[in-house]
Amino acid sequence: MSDAKYFQTTKRGEIHELKEELHTNDKSKQKEAVKKVIAAMTVGKDVSMLFPDVCNCMQTPNVELKKLVYLYLINYAKAQPDLAILAVNTFVKDASDSNPLIRALAVRTMGCIRVEQITEYLTNPLLKTLKDEDPYVRKTAAMCVAKLYDINPDLVKEQGFLDLLIGLISDPNPTVVANAVASLTEIAEASGMSDIFTFAPEALMKLLSALNECTEWGQVYILDAISTYRPSDAKEAESIIERVIPRLQHANAAVVLSAVKVVLGCLQLCTNAESVKTYIKKLSPPLVTLLASEPEIQYVALRNIQLICSRRPNILANDIKVFFCKYNDPTYVKVEKVDVMVMLANERTVEQVLLELKEYAFAEVDVDFVRKAVRAIGKCALKIERCAERCVAILLDLIQTKVSYVVQESIVVIKDIFRKYPNQYESVIGTLCENLESLEHPEAKGALIWIIGQYAERIENAKELLEAFIEEFADLDVDVQLQLLTATVKLFLKRPSNTQGTVKEILQLATTKSNNPDLRDRGYIYWRLLSTDPEKAKIIVLAEHSTVQYDPQKVDNQLLDLLLHQISSLASVYHKPTSSFLVNTGRQAQPTQQSTNTSGAVMDVMDLLGGDLSSSAPSQPKAQQPVVNDLLDLMSDLSFQPTSTPSVDMVGSHSLPAKMNSLLTADKGGGMAVDGILVRSGGKISYELQFKNISAAGPLSGFAIQFNKNFFGLTNAVALQVPTLTVGQSQTVSLAMTCKEDKTSPATPSLGLQVAIKNATGIYYFKDTIPLEVILSENGRINGPEYPQLWQSIPAANQVHTSLMNPRSLFVDIGLGGLGLEWFSFGQFFHRGFSHPPVPPFTTFAFFRKPVSSFLYLILNPGTTE
Repeated sequence: MSDAKYFQTTKRGEIHELKEELHTNDKSKQKEAVKKVIAAMTVGKDVSMLFPDVCNCMQTPNVELKKLVYLYLINYAKAQPDLAILAVNTFVKDASDSNPLIRALAVRTMGCIRVEQITEYLTNPLLKTLKDEDPYVRKTAAMCVAKLYDINPDLVKEQGFLDLLIGLISDPNPTVVANAVASLTEIAEASGMSDIFTFAPEALMKLLSALNECTEWGQVYILDAISTYRPSDAKEAESIIERVIPRLQHANAAVVLSAVKVVLGCLQLCTNAESVKTYIKKLSPPLVTLLASEPEIQYVALRNIQLICSRRPNILANDIKVFFCKYNDPTYVKVEKVDVMVMLANERTVEQVLLELKEYAFAEVDVDFVRKAVRAIGKCALKIERCAERCVAILLDLIQTKVSYVVQESIVVIKDIFRKYPNQYESVIGTLCENLESLEHPEAKGALIWIIGQYAERIENAKELLEAFIEEFADLDVDVQLQLLTATVKLFLKRPSNTQGTVKEILQLATTKSNNPDLRDRGYIYWRLLSTDPEKAKIIVLAEHSTVQYDPQKVDNQLLDLLLHQISSLASVYHKPTSSFLVNTGRQAQPTQQSTNTSGAVMDVMDLLGGDLSSSAPSQPKAQQPVVNDLLDLMSDLSFQPTSTPSVDMVGSHSLPAKMNSLLTADKGGGMAVDGILVRSGGKISYELQFKNISAAGPLSGFAIQFNKNFFGLTNAVALQVPTLTVGQSQTVSLAMTCKEDKTSPATPSLGLQVAIKNATGIYYFKDTIPLEVILSENGRINGPEYPQLWQSIPAANQVHTSLMNPRSLFVDIGLGGLGLEWFSFGQFFHRGFSHPPVPPFTTFAFFRKPVSSFLYLILNPGTTE
C-alpha cells in the first residue's frame, strides 16, 4: 500500500487523535500513528508535543516501529533535551538486545542525538558494542565514535575509544576495518592532529588485505589512509604499489584516483628506473578511461591530471589525442582539455595540437573558448621554439578573419612571441597595425601600443598611430594609459626630431589631467629624466627587456607537493590548499593550564627610562645610572622597526592580531616554518604560534620550547603541545605565558626575546620582539581625584626631568601609539581618563606591571617646541 495517505491534509483535532492512537495496545495502530507523526514532521509540522507519547512506543520488539520512533527522537531531541534523557534507559537496554539489528540501531541513534547530556550515558553501551561479536554492530559502533568525538572530544580520549578504534583496524571483517579507518580519519580532520591516526607496517598489511573485500567507499577511505603512510624503503614502496595497482581498474572514479594518489606517493621512494617506468605505464589507461565518464567526472579527472602531469608529464605523453575536444563537450571540460594539451605538447606532437587548436579558433562559436584556443597557440610558440614560426602563421590567418575578439587575442599573443623571440617576426607588425580600429579590449590595446613603442623606428606612421590613442586618452583604461605614456616616451627617444609636441602633450595629460597616482608619478619621472639627461633616459627607458618564459607548471613546487597528497579532493580541483577556501573546523591544540601573573621581577618605568638601553653596553647598578638628557636616546632600544602587533586599548578592550609574524623560515628550520605573535587578552599573555611542515624529510614530532632569559622574565607557563605534522600540514597553538621573577635576568632593558624550538629533527633558534602593550596592564585607568594622590606619592628620588626638542616624534619613535594613548599635535591637545581637563596642557600616564605604578608626565609649553 502506498504511503501517500500519510501526507494528506490534516484535520482539526488530529493531534489529539494521534495521542490516543499512540497509547493504544494495538501494535498495528501504534505503528500507523507513528507513521502519521513522521509524515507530519517531514512536511514541517510541529509535532513536538507528542514527544512523551512517541517515546512510550520504544518498548517494542518490532524493528520497523523502533526505527520510526528513533527517527522522531533524532529530530526533536535537540529541542527537548530533558525529555530525550527519559529514553536513555531504553537505549541502554536495546544496546544489549539479543537482536544485532536492534543493538546497532540503538547505538547509531544515540550517536545521532546530538545532546551533550546523553553522551555520558552512551559511553558504556558504546564500549560494549565496539567489542560486540557481530561485525554489523562493531562497524556501526565505529562510526558512532566519530559522532561522539564531535560532541565531546575529551570523553572519547579519556575513555580510550581511540585505542579501540585503532584495534579495529586488525578486525577480521573488512567492513569493520573500513568504518574504523573512516572514523579515525574524521576524528583526525576534526581535531587537526594527524598523529591520532598512525599505524605500523603490520596494520598496513591488514589494510591492504581488506581492500579486496570492502565496499567502494570503504576502499576510498582505506586508500586515503594508506597514502599517509611513508614506506621505510624502496622495497616496501614497490610492495604497496603492487597491492594497490588492481584498484586502478575499479569502476568507481573515486577509487581510481585514490589508488593513483597512493602509487604516486610511493613512486617517490622507488629507485629502480625500470620499475618506475613500468608503474607509470600502468597509470595511463585508468586516467584515460576517466575521460569517457560523465562531464562532471571528466572535469574532476582533468583537474587532477594537470597536477599529475606537472610532476610526471611522461605518464600521458603518448595519449594526447584523448584530450582533443568533442563537439558535445561542455565548455568547462573543453577549457581543461586545452590546458592539458598544451602541457603535454612536445616536438613530436605539437603539429597535431596546433591543427586542433586552429580548428577550435576557426570553427567554435563560444567566444571564451576561442580566446582560450588562441592563447594556447601562443603558449605552444613560447614552449617549443621550433614551432614558433608555424604559430605566427596561424595567428596571422586568424587575424585575416577580421573577427574582433580573435584579432584582439591574436595581437596579445603575438606581443609575447615578440618578447620571447626578438628580431625574428617583426615583419608582421604592418598587418597588426592595420587592425587598429577593431581593438576594443584594454589588453589588446595595450599590447599593440607596446609593439608600436618597442618598434617605433620600424613603423613609419608610429607617431600618427599613437596620436590616435592620445586623442581618447581620458577614456582609456589606466593600464592602457600607462602603456601609452611609456610608448610615447620611447617614440621620442628614438625619433626626437618631430615628436617633441607629442611627448609634451602626453606628459601634460598624465601629470595634470589624471587622478591616478601611478600614472601621475610615472609622468613626472619621465619628464624629469628627459629634461635632466636625455641620454640616461634613453639607457633607462630603452633597456632590453627580459624574455618571456613559458612555465607549464601552474602551481609552485611546494603547493604541488601538497596538492598531490590531496588528489581526489576539493583542493586538487581548485588547485588551492584547503585552508584557502574551507574554514578550519578542527580544534586547535590548547594548553590545559592557564598562565598566572606573578608579582616578581617588577620594575619602575623611570628605571627603564634612566638606563642605557644599548645592547652592547655593560649593565650598571641602578644607583650609578646617569641622568640622560635626551629621552629619545633613552628609548634607543625601542626604536627598532617593530613587527605587526595587535592594538591594545589600555582601558580594557583588546583585539587579536589579524596576521602573525614570520619567526622561522623553512630553510632555517629544517623544513619547519614558524609564525607567531605575542598577544594579551583578559589580563593574560599568550604566544599564538603556527607550526608548518613545509619540506621536512618526514613527520615532525616531539615539540618543545624554551625561552632565553629576558628583561621581563617572560616564559611559558605550560609545556608546548603540538601534534605530529606530516609534510604540508600546519597547526596553530596558543601557548600560555607568564612573567617570572628571575634575579639572573639581564639588567639592561631590552624588548628582545630569544626562543628555541626543538623537534625530532633538531633544535632551531629565532628572535622575536616583545610588544610593550603585552607587558602593560589593561587596568591603567584612574579617576581624576586619584591622580594627584598617586602623583604626590612618588618619591622625589624616583623622578627624572628632561626637555624634549621634538615632542611630536616621541610617540613615533617609542611606539606608544599602540598602547591606547591619544596622539597630540601643536595647537590641539587630548586627555585620556579624566572627566575634567588638567592644569598642564597635556598629561598622560600608564601602569606598568602591578603593583608598581609609574607615570610618564609630559608638559607641552604653549608657543615653544619643548
